[in-house]
Amino acid sequence: MARMADNMFPQTVLDLMSRDGDRIWFEHGNRTVTAADILRMTRRVAAGLRAAGVGHGTGLAVFTSVTPETFAAMIAAWALGARIAGIRPGLTSGQLAHLLGDRVDFLLLDPATHTPEVREAAGNLPLLCLGAVSGLRDVLASEDDGAALRAAGRPDDIARIIYTSGSTGNPKGGVQTYAAISEDWPAYPERWSPSIRELAAGMRRHVLFGSLNSQVAFDYTLVTLFSGGTLVIPEDMNLRPFFPAVIARYRITSSILSVPRLYQMLDSLRTDPVDVSSLRALMVSGSPLSPQRYADALQRLGPVVFQGYGQTEAGLLSMLTPREALASKEALTSVGRIEPTTKLEVRGPDGSLMPPGEVGELFVRTPYQASGYWSDPQEAAEVFVDGWIRTRDLGYVDSEGYVHLVGRARDVIIVNANVYYAGAIERVLAEHPGIDQAYVVGAADEQTGEAVHAFVVPKQGAKPDADELREWVLSRLGQACVPRTVTLIAEVPVGPSGKPNKRALLASR
Repeated sequence: MARMADNMFPQTVLDLMSRDGDRIWFEHGNRTVTAADILRMTRRVAAGLRAAGVGHGTGLAVFTSVTPETFAAMIAAWALGARIAGIRPGLTSGQLAHLLGDRVDFLLLDPATHTPEVREAAGNLPLLCLGAVSGLRDVLASEDDGAALRAAGRPDDIARIIYTSGSTGNPKGGVQTYAAISEDWPAYPERWSPSIRELAAGMRRHVLFGSLNSQVAFDYTLVTLFSGGTLVIPEDMNLRPFFPAVIARYRITSSILSVPRLYQMLDSLRTDPVDVSSLRALMVSGSPLSPQRYADALQRLGPVVFQGYGQTEAGLLSMLTPREALASKEALTSVGRIEPTTKLEVRGPDGSLMPPGEVGELFVRTPYQASGYWSDPQEAAEVFVDGWIRTRDLGYVDSEGYVHLVGRARDVIIVNANVYYAGAIERVLAEHPGIDQAYVVGAADEQTGEAVHAFVVPKQGAKPDADELREWVLSRLGQACVPRTVTLIAEVPVGPSGKPNKRALLASR
C-alpha cells in the first residue's frame, strides 16, 4: 500500500510540473504557458474546488473548452480525490441532462461552455467556473499559497467515469478507480512499451483539440508532456486541426485522428497540397484503417502513421507502428500486436479458445481497466465477465502475433434468418478499384427480414456502377450479402467521437 500511496495518480504529473519549471507545456494561441504556470494554476483551482466542497468522492462533471486551465483543473480535482465525469461536446440535450442528473455534485464550466442550453440541462446542479461569469464561483480566483499539492485519492474510490460515444442511446460510463488509473501507462514512462516509445519520440509539438474528456486525447496529452513535448492549441479552433494547413502553420509533429478524419486529410492534400513534412507521429484510432488507405497514408505522409486499437472500458490494447506496417503485408492488415500488459483471448460462440488464425470474439483484460459501468449493472454484467472485458469485436491473432479485426459482434444483418457481418461486406466493397471507403447497414425488409444497404465513397475521378458493385459482392460473398441499394456519398457522417455514424446513414437512406 505504501508503494501505491507514493505512486497515486496524479502525483507523477504534479512532480513533473515541479521539475519542468520554465519549460513550455502549452502554446495556446499567442500565449505560452510553462510547467510552473500550470502548477500555480493547479494549486489555485485546487484551493477553489476545496472551498466549494470538492474532496474525496465528490462527483465533479467537467464540461469545458480545450485550454491549459482545463488541464490544470482536472489534475487539481484528481489531486483532491474527486470523481471526474468528463462530458464531451456533441451530446443531445437529453443525453446531457441524463449525465448531469446521475449523482453529480457539481458542474465545472468555463465562459465558453456556459450557455443557456447547458444551464437548462444542469437544472439545480451547483455550477463552478474556470473564469469570471456572473453569479458563478470562479475556482481560478483563489490565491496560490505555494504549498505543495499531493495526490490524495484513495485506491478504491472512483477517479473518473469514461463515457462511450452514446451512438446507440445514452453514453455508458466506464468506472476507473484510483488504483486502476494509477496502474495506467501514460503518466508513467517506465511502463511505456517499445511501440509507445516509438510514438512518443515524435511528439515534440502535439496539436490538441476536441476535448480533454476524451480518454485518448488526455492519454496522449500526458505522453507529450512526459516525453518533453509541447501541446499546441490553435487560436482559431474553426481551422479544424485535421486539415493539413494547421500542421503546416504550427509545424505540428504529432496528432491523433479518427479514420474518417485521416481520409479527409489525405483528400485535402490531393486538392490543396501543403508542407506537412514536420509530421513525425500520427496516431489513428477509433475504427480499423483499411490496408489500402493505410498504405496510401504511408506513401503520402511518410513512415509516421501509427494505428491504435483500444476500448473505452480497457484503454489501449494494441498498436501498429509504421515500421511494422511497411515491413510486412500481414502486419499492414492488422491493428498491431497486443501491448505487453494486455491479455487477450479469442473465444468461439461456446466460450472455447480459438487457435491462431481462427475468428472469434475478442476478450481482454488490463491492469487499468474499468471495473463496471456507472449506474448500469445490467449492461456491465454482459461486458465485464469474470475479470475479462467482452469487446464485442470479432477477430483473430495470426502466427506472428498480430491482431486482426473482422467486424463487430453486434454489427450484423439478419437476412432470411441467417446472420451476416457488416464488416465482411464493407471490406469486400472497399477492395473494389473504384471505391475509397464503404459502409454497410441493415434495414427492415418485407421479403428477407433485413436487407443490406451500402454507402460508398468513390475514389477521386471514379464513378462506380451500382450493378457492378452488386456483382462484385455476389461473386465473393453470395446473394444474401448483395446490397439492396448502393448510395454514393462524398464523405461519411461522423458522431461526436469521430467514428462513422451509421445511424445517420440509415436515416438518410
